[in-house]
Amino acid sequence: MAKVAIVILNWNGQKMLAKYLPNVVEYSRQDAEIWVADNNSSDQSMLLLETQFPHVKTIVLEQNFGFAEGYNRALEQIEAEYYVLLNSDVEVAHHWLTPLIEFMDSHPQVAACQPKLLAEYDKDSFEYAGACGGFLDKYGYPFCRGRIFDTVERDNGQYDYQQEVLWATGACMMIRAKDYWEAGGLDGRFFAHNEEIDLCWRLRLMGRKIYCIPESEVYHVGGGTLPKSNPMKTFLNFRNNLTMLYKNLPQKDLKSVMRWRWILDYTAAFETLIISRNVGDFKAIYKARKAFKKWRKDFKCDRELIQKNRVDKSKSDRINISLLWQYYIHNRKTFNDIINHV
Repeated sequence: MAKVAIVILNWNGQKMLAKYLPNVVEYSRQDAEIWVADNNSSDQSMLLLETQFPHVKTIVLEQNFGFAEGYNRALEQIEAEYYVLLNSDVEVAHHWLTPLIEFMDSHPQVAACQPKLLAEYDKDSFEYAGACGGFLDKYGYPFCRGRIFDTVERDNGQYDYQQEVLWATGACMMIRAKDYWEAGGLDGRFFAHNEEIDLCWRLRLMGRKIYCIPESEVYHVGGGTLPKSNPMKTFLNFRNNLTMLYKNLPQKDLKSVMRWRWILDYTAAFETLIISRNVGDFKAIYKARKAFKKWRKDFKCDRELIQKNRVDKSKSDRINISLLWQYYIHNRKTFNDIINHV
């Protein structure tokens, strides 16, 4: 069994693989097995791997299962102590793996960690999809050290310390295989978006820890599959975020948070329609609310099991702030500015 398996889930990412996989191979092959799991691509991804990267191990899935279920089906075929879930559009740096492995080896209570995630196009700035580790506000809105909504900070070393976080980015996450499977893996029903937050939250409720290790740096292109403003992306984000809240919120908070989210989500929908004139996103938010209501019953057993297995029944992993209030009313646009006023 390998100690570390880097697993890149690919779907029509031939260009990304051609550009960034050589870097992964060069800086990782001494420390890890490298796998590409293909989600039934229709481009020439597999031909590229066969001809230019014959030493990279491959798994071919029979259909596009999405990010979540695609990883589940790939990882069940790989034996390793640690998995590294790595996007195909990530550029890694020399010795990027070493700090992650050393930290996990010396901290058995930690289930998963991430490196510092910087932007590939501007390596002095954090990258949207995870920056320096993620959190949730009391209404379930994700934010990061280095990124609040669409405001992304410059990296001036302000977060260059190891920090326990609520969630690690799915763009580059090291996770113990044992913890991955004990938590049930990624929720395949999500398809994509919020699935790594859901997994990390479940791990936290089981008493495990999640960390960001900024001694390791990688560079993420971002938006490699869907553009930033995309109705399908908006739909998945809203539907999956609501589902994640339903699964993981403590009973005492469930009704009040869901009532507030009903108000906030429809406010956001009408804002996109009236102010931004974005009909696509307006429809996506409305459809996401309906989709969540329709399939919520399918997650009742998940919720019951998660709540039963909570180590601390009263603990809230969310930060007790309204991110919207802090950002739009108080004009606080950075993580430290917001946290210093909690």
